[in-house]
Amino acid sequence: MRTVQAQVITEAVAKLCIDANYYLSEDIFNALTQSKEKEESSLGREILGQLVDNACIARQEAMPICQDTGMAVVFMEIGQDVHIEGGDLKAAVDAGVAKGYKDGYLRKSVVNDPMFVRKNTNDNTPAILHIDIVPGDKIHITIAPKGFGSENMSAVKMLTPSAGVAGLKKFVTDTVSAAGSNPCPPIVVGVGIGGTFEKAAYLAKKALLRPINKRNTDPVYAKLEEELLELVNKTGVGPQGLGGITTALGVNVEYFPTHIAGMPAAININCHATRHAEVTI
Repeated sequence: MRTVQAQVITEAVAKLCIDANYYLSEDIFNALTQSKEKEESSLGREILGQLVDNACIARQEAMPICQDTGMAVVFMEIGQDVHIEGGDLKAAVDAGVAKGYKDGYLRKSVVNDPMFVRKNTNDNTPAILHIDIVPGDKIHITIAPKGFGSENMSAVKMLTPSAGVAGLKKFVTDTVSAAGSNPCPPIVVGVGIGGTFEKAAYLAKKALLRPINKRNTDPVYAKLEEELLELVNKTGVGPQGLGGITTALGVNVEYFPTHIAGMPAAININCHATRHAEVTI
């Protein structure tokens, strides 16, 4: 059994919060650059160029890519042979988020009550924490700050099996079209299929962690990702919703077994700054 101090988790989470908000991942940066060359709309090309410049400035000046530095969503894969010592895991993660958002001068956007009080917690906690227990003695942490311009455009639908692929494609394109400029396109679309109501939503968000240049390992779902991307880009929403062929940079799909009577589907949309950073300790 390997022992990991809670403070080590706190320090790792703090650094990941800063890195994710400052440094756009290579796959997204390259996709923006390539889309600029392919975009047919002159205004769209100009917007894509500005997004590339913005990402470069954020990296060079060590500042956030966007003013909405998001709610911290934390994915942890914890090896079953790891023992955490020196504190509570959830408290260690929240302490890391608080430290990262303070040290990185990141906007604190979390309120303590969703409906009535809505008082800012002033440290961007609590984090949304997802934990998977896996074999081994390592801990893998991924931070995905989620701005709500795009989060608000997400959707879940309990499709029936008869809806099939056609029903899923309509759900995705209708959701993207209705979102329009709100999620700051070009977007990245995470699609979760199967499981239950809440599992589909979890899969959709987890799909956004996979680099957009890495297709699903199942060739059938990889083909579906490519077809969905083509359909989304035919909606004409375009960069910042002002028209063009670059509505999305990527569509990632994750799936899970489900009940014979259902086909849950969820869509989680990310803006052009699809932020995530990860580390293994």
